[in-house]
Amino acid sequence: MAVATSTGTAGVRAPNWWLKLVEKIVTHAALIVLSVMFLIPFFWMVSGSLKTGEDLNAFPVVWFPDTLTLENYVAGLQVFPFGRYLFNTLIICVFSMIGAVLSSSFVAYGLSRIEWRWRTPLFVILLSTLMVPFYVTMVPLFTMFRGLGWTNTYLPLIVPHFFGVPFFIFLLRQFFLSIPREMSESARLDGANELVIYWRIILPLAKPALAAVALFQFLASWNDLLGPLIYLSDADSYTLSLGLTFFRGEYATQFGPLMAASTVVVIPVIVVFFFAQRTFIQGITLTGVKG
Repeated sequence: MAVATSTGTAGVRAPNWWLKLVEKIVTHAALIVLSVMFLIPFFWMVSGSLKTGEDLNAFPVVWFPDTLTLENYVAGLQVFPFGRYLFNTLIICVFSMIGAVLSSSFVAYGLSRIEWRWRTPLFVILLSTLMVPFYVTMVPLFTMFRGLGWTNTYLPLIVPHFFGVPFFIFLLRQFFLSIPREMSESARLDGANELVIYWRIILPLAKPALAAVALFQFLASWNDLLGPLIYLSDADSYTLSLGLTFFRGEYATQFGPLMAASTVVVIPVIVVFFFAQRTFIQGITLTGVKG
């Protein structure tokens, strides 16, 4: 009877093992196929920036050219003022990132760690603003900033982030709720006020979530096209995304320099994400544990 039971158990376990193996193989195969699909356009852009004009226009398509050239980068960066546009973009990215992290964390602290009567209704109203498309508020915002004399400056692209970003407030609130309240209570018993608790206890414990918010905002400002297109009219103040758009319109038939300029614009984002991916993933994983 013992032998029969053991054999029966082995017979049940074998199909389960094979099913799990097949499931892993299918899952990894699907992920590899999707990754290749997303990587092909990027590979084509990078390889095209290193191809000669003959290889770019060759038919059938030349995926791996025999001759590599940097002439496209020289030609593209001579026409495309990358250094100036990079400096302009970094000004917007850095200051908007600082504003978003500080203001959103401050509001999230008040909505998660301080007990007061209207915090839940206010949080619901704040979340409802996420459902309002930017195109609805675009004209009123432009009219307001033009009245303030802020058009053709970076202020409309930076200052609003110092008043909180609803999505980031939601993420940070969920993270702050996961921090034990005993830590705040102990600090209050020692005489610490809310600002001290926020700055010296909550923020140091929330570094992964703050890093995720900072990276989100950096990428959003780096890739933003509509904002600079609306508020910036001086070519010397253009950002990378806006400058690349005008470069593409003016040199649409010069595929090599266009791909070279696009590659140069994309590479900094890849480098930033590569070095910050562990903190970014940790912040996303821990956010929303409670709430």
